[in-house]
Parts: sequence; structure tokens; C-alpha cells
Amino acid sequence: MGEVSIVTPSGTVSASVHGSGDRVVALGHGAGSTRTYPALVALAEAIATSGRAALLFNFPYTEAGKRRPDPPDVLEATIRGVADYARQALGARSLVLGGRSMGGRIASQAVAKGVAAEGLVFLAYPLHPPGRPQQLRDKHLPEIQAPMLFVQGTRDDFARADLLEAVLARLGERATFHSVPEGDHSFGVLKRSGRTPAEVREEVHGAVLAWLEVLGL
Repeated sequence: MGEVSIVTPSGTVSASVHGSGDRVVALGHGAGSTRTYPALVALAEAIATSGRAALLFNFPYTEAGKRRPDPPDVLEATIRGVADYARQALGARSLVLGGRSMGGRIASQAVAKGVAAEGLVFLAYPLHPPGRPQQLRDKHLPEIQAPMLFVQGTRDDFARADLLEAVLARLGERATFHSVPEGDHSFGVLKRSGRTPAEVREEVHGAVLAWLEVLGL
């Protein structure tokens, strides 16, 4: 389907549709990137190859060429508009929301406030700002009833391991965790790990696709 425009309560944003089908995975970008972030596009293509549709979209501040993210209510309204588009224009029977870092967090906040989704995918969930583990962004997560997948690097300075473990324990069976050994916030690994970026990318793709398949999403 290619490039599309989505009208949201926060304004019109650009998006791209990869693949087709009534199982749709809509992913938002991180705070400092856009929907064309290479790792996000590669995952979207992998999702499309699996027989699903992937929807990548920008947030309004990105469309305006700004670097500072919009206020939370604007970002969350964008998620609502994207979800409506997936249901109505793409005919989504099942819809998984999420994304990289901020994109995943905002999707979780929108779902906690009532946006319907059959699942959530978090790629490097930003549990707290780097160096400020006391500022947790987890209070809304227990309100989500849909299954959630957390893909997190062990060197991610946005998610201290023990704090993330405690959050996952509270979420119980709703949460599935996939650890990327030695991965940072972008899933980059040290050379001494002996792993290539391509191998890590395939691991992340495999974790997401396996989770979707198990849940029939």
C-alpha cells in the first residue's frame, strides 16, 4: 500500500504500510528518530513477510521538523488516530500497538486510557530516564489487560534490570520478556560479544514474530 496520510485528533501525520492482511502491527518511533528509522523499517518488512501488515507512523512534532516531542496528550491522541485508521482503513481484525522506546511507552499510555489493542510490543521500553531510576514510568502498565512483549537489551540505561524485573513480576502472565544479551537502548552490542548487528536484528525480529504467532496476532 505504501505511503499514506493519517488524520488524527492531533493533526495529519505521514505513515507507511508494509504488507497486507487483517492482522496489523502499528509501531511508533523513538523520541529522536522518525518512522524511517532503519531498524523500525526492517522490522516492518519482516512483519510483512510473515503475512501481516505493519504500519509505521510519525508523531506531529516529527512532521513539523521539530526535535522536542509533543505533550503526552498530543502523542496519545496520535495513537488513537492511528488505531482508528488500522481498524477502519486497513480492516484490522487484530491490532498490536507499540514501537521503539517513546513510541512504545506512548502506545501503552493510550491503551491504558482505553484505546483498544489485542497486544503491545515494546522495543526498548524506557522505564526511566538514564541515571534517574527513581522516575519510573510504570504506574499505568498494570491497567493494561492485553498481552505485552518487552524486548530489552541488558545494557539499556533506560531500564535497570532489577527494576524491569519487578515490573514484569507485577504484570504476571500478561508480560513476555525477551532479553537481548549485551544490547544497549538501540540493541547495539559490543564487538567482544562476537555478534554482528545483523544477528541481533534477526534475533529481535524472531522474538517479535514468535510472540505474534503464539498469540495468533
